[in-house]
Amino acid sequence: MRNRRIAVFVALALVAVAVARHPSADLRVLLHDPADLAPHRIQAAVDLGVMAVSVLITWTSHRFA
Repeated sequence: MRNRRIAVFVALALVAVAVARHPSADLRVLLHDPADLAPHRIQAAVDLGVMAVSVLITWTSHRFA
């Protein structure tokens, strides 16, 4: 009986740890020239409570002058 209580306690502790850690994904696409001081940029974030996604996209526009 004691081993069963310990096993239940360990299982509950593992579930609590899994629930407490907030998983997130971070996606980045960097397409700008490093010499560009002001690259164009789009940034978005979505948090659904269970999963969070952050997206960052940058690029350099080639202007013809």
